[in-house]
Order: sequence, then structure tokens, then C-alpha cells
Amino acid sequence: MVKKVAVIGAGLSGLTSIKACLEEGLEPTCFESSRDIGGVWRFKEEPEPGQANIYQSVVINSSKEMMAFSDFPPPSYFPNNMHHSEVMVYLRLYAQTFRLLQHIRLQTAVVSVRPTPDFATTGQWEVQTEGRDGQTQSHIFNAVMVCTGHYTTPHLPLKDFPGIESFEGKYFHSWEYRSFEGLQGKRVVVIGIGNSGGDIAVDVSRVAEKVFFSSRSGAWVMTRVGSGGLPRDLLGNSRIDVMKRRLFPRWINWMAEKKLNQTFDHTLYGLKPKRSFFSQRIVVNDDLPARIIAGRVQMKPNVKSFSGSAVLFDDGSIIDKVDVVVFATGYNYSFPFLPASLQSKCGRHRLYRRVFPPGLAPPTLAVVGLIDGRGAINVLSEMQARWSTRVFKGLISLPSEETMREYLDKEMATMRQDFTYEDKNPLQVDVIPYLDSLAKQVGALPNLWWLLLTDPRLAFHVFLGPCTSYQYRLTGPGKWDGARQAILTQWERVFQPFQTRKAAPEAKSRPSPHGLCIIMVVFSGFAPGADADHFKTHY
Repeated sequence: MVKKVAVIGAGLSGLTSIKACLEEGLEPTCFESSRDIGGVWRFKEEPEPGQANIYQSVVINSSKEMMAFSDFPPPSYFPNNMHHSEVMVYLRLYAQTFRLLQHIRLQTAVVSVRPTPDFATTGQWEVQTEGRDGQTQSHIFNAVMVCTGHYTTPHLPLKDFPGIESFEGKYFHSWEYRSFEGLQGKRVVVIGIGNSGGDIAVDVSRVAEKVFFSSRSGAWVMTRVGSGGLPRDLLGNSRIDVMKRRLFPRWINWMAEKKLNQTFDHTLYGLKPKRSFFSQRIVVNDDLPARIIAGRVQMKPNVKSFSGSAVLFDDGSIIDKVDVVVFATGYNYSFPFLPASLQSKCGRHRLYRRVFPPGLAPPTLAVVGLIDGRGAINVLSEMQARWSTRVFKGLISLPSEETMREYLDKEMATMRQDFTYEDKNPLQVDVIPYLDSLAKQVGALPNLWWLLLTDPRLAFHVFLGPCTSYQYRLTGPGKWDGARQAILTQWERVFQPFQTRKAAPEAKSRPSPHGLCIIMVVFSGFAPGADADHFKTHY
């Protein structure tokens, strides 16, 4: 019987894994190698080897309601898109509220995780740790949850850039970037158009002489601000939106690209990617178009080579007198504490449902948080943790190794067909279907037909409104009595941070900023974009 569980890492995935263990009556012990919780969201003045790092200006891409843990709505006064310091406050509140800190051993690194000699019958693991004093200890656990994240080992492909050894300026990976300090008046090249690359290009452009932003494939760029000034990720992320994408994929994709190009033409701005909107990762950046139109950021194609202080691009253009190059080229992922035979089974493309290595029997090792999608990782990690702990307890059975490998092969084929695939990236998931598939096995998937019969108002919010994580606490194991209220009041928490100045009343004829909101007016009496007094009266 699984009882004692080792949780490796006290970032957001580790914290929610501790809580999932406690909900299932398990005894978690979390080992965190650094001096504090928070993982990637804990800002560090100096980079710490082996730790995820962020820069001073980071603001979370997901809005607070979409990134909230399923039974812990963020305070209403928190901004919708939080600065990293506010994310840390939220994580501390979460840890304190659910008494997670007492289960965490800080400054204790996991050195090795090995199956015990009788693993085939017991499923137990020997976990060796090293404390702050350098002393090692050995522990026996019934299960292990690996929550070390995937932003710790920079991917720096220097071999792909001939002449870099002769470059006369300074170069470094985005992992090392903290702020634009020291880059005033410099000529800077940023390579790689992910979210970090976009943020750094914008940040540096405020003080640099010029920033050249190099992209091999381009990207679709979205802002955090959507129609009517609402958080964009609250619009278009409902269950009915998932249905529309399944029924009319080409039309929905065309509409999405059209809407983005109405804001700024991606071809004109040198950003248009090779693949369609739903076929690749997007870049969330509020300021990049403004920096391009102001000439502070100049888009460039892929870097071909370096020569002295000059950078040659694929189109034949040359930029001279470059002072600094920032490689925003992603990360590699590994689990050095696992035996080599198990590391090969725990690769980012080899985990069943992104969690369990096929062929490991009994299934008592889970990887939580090695996943990506168009949504906050908090919600994905939480559902993975809830599912994993029930697998540990034998309440959910995994299929045979053959079935799991067939599933992975099929999934990989679909990924290569429908999505831009890169070896250094974890596999993407379609967030709502993925969450639903795990929630169904957990027993936490909301029954829309039953809700429609018993609670029509809630049913329409669940089906037509943003698919927030509270929906997975309405029923089943881990049911939370506050889930219904959290769903019905989520727009109140969205509007609250804006109420810092009483604006002049709007004309009553003002249209709703989003078509979906019109439908919601009929059933809930509230449309995002309505004035705050109407909202407060309704609720």
C-alpha cells in the first residue's frame, strides 16, 4: 500500500503535488534544493546553477483566473496578469492555507533515486539526499513525484552558428538575463522568438541603441489584452469554443489569424510564421508591435554566421558593430538523479499522458509538470498530480505497456502532422480536452447534462464561460463546496482590479465586446464589458 511519497521540487508543480498527496491520505516529503519555494517564479538576483531563473520584468501570460489552482481563487484585488512577485505571493498564500510548508525540506538536493531490490513486488524507491551541510541521507519511499520543471538547463546550440568563437562582443543565454542594466547604448541581437525572446527584445530596446530580433520561423503574436480590455485568455477558452474548433477547424483558424492581423499585419511586421495559428506555439507580448513600429526593434531572419563584431543573416544582410547577443533558444530537460535506464523512459516524448514512463511496474514514479499548452501550467500540473496519486493508490489502473506505447506513437504522429514539432520542446496538449481526459478518470469531470437539469445557471457558465479550473472541483474526489460560487463570481474578481477610479457612465447602447458575452447575457444577466455597478447588483 502506497503511503510515503517523495516530491522532488517545491515549485508550483511540487506544491500542488504535496496537496494532492494530502488529499488522498498520503504522506508527502518534498525535497527542494534551493532556499525557498516557488521554483521559476522566485526571482534571484544572481543565476543559481541547476535552478530556473526569470528576469525582473516578467509578467505572467495567463490571467489570474485561468492560472488559479482549482480550490484557491486568487484575491479579487490582485491584477489580472500578475508580476512575478505577485505570483510568489499567491504561491505562498496557497502553501500557507493548505499547510504545505511543514512537508518541505529546503536546501536539500536529491542526489539519486533508485528502485529498491524488491521493487517488482513493493514498488519502493531509495532516495538519497544531500543537505545544506553536505551530509547525505538515504530514505525509502513508496512512490516518487518528479516536479523539477523544464527551465533549468539552457539549450545553447553554438555549433549551429559558425564563427561564434570569433565574436568580439558578449553572448549569453536568456537564462542569465536579469534586466537591461549594462546594455544601455548597446547594439543587441536577440536570437529566438519565444516568449522569453520577445520579452527580452522589448525590455532591452528601451535603453539599447538598437535591438535586432532574429527569428528562423516567425510567430503569431498576441497581447494579454483582449476585446473590451478584458484578459484575452478569458475569451475563446470555453467548452463551446473547443467544440467549434473541432467542427470548423479551418474557419476558426482563419478567423483567429484575421483578428490578429487586424491589430497589426504580421507579414508587414516581419513576424508571419510558416505554420497556421493553431499549429504552433504563440508569443504573448503587449509591446513588441509598438517597439517595431517605433524602430527600436528590427526583425531579422535566422543568423547564418558571425565574423568579428558582425552578424550575417540568411537573407545576406549584415549588422556590424554588435555588442551583445542573447540566445533565447530554449532549454534541455533531464533527470540526472534517475538511473540511466529510467532516464530514457522519462523523456519528454515518452511519458504516457505526459506523466508515467511505460513499462514501469508497479507505476510508482510520476513526472508532473513536464508539459506545455496554451494555458497555465498550474492547472495542468494540478490535474496530473490528482490523477497520479490515485494511480499510486490503485484507484486508477494504467493500461498495458503495449497499449501505452501505441498511444504514444499515435500521439506523436498526430503532433507531427498538426503542430510544429521541435525536439527540445515538450509535447503540446490541447488544454481542455487533456484536462477532461484526466478528470474523467479521477471522477472530477463536470456532468453538463446533469448541471443543465439541476442548476441551469451554473451549466451555462461551465459550457459558455471560460473553462477555469474550479469546474474540476464541482464533483467527485476532492469536491470543493466553494467551486460553484468561484465560477459564478470569477468575473467579479476580473473586474475588481480595474475599480481604482470611477469612470464616466457609458452609453447604454454600447455593444458587448465579444459575441459569446451576448449569449451569456441571456442566461446569466451579465456581459463582460458592462459597468461595475451592473455587475455588483447582479451578484
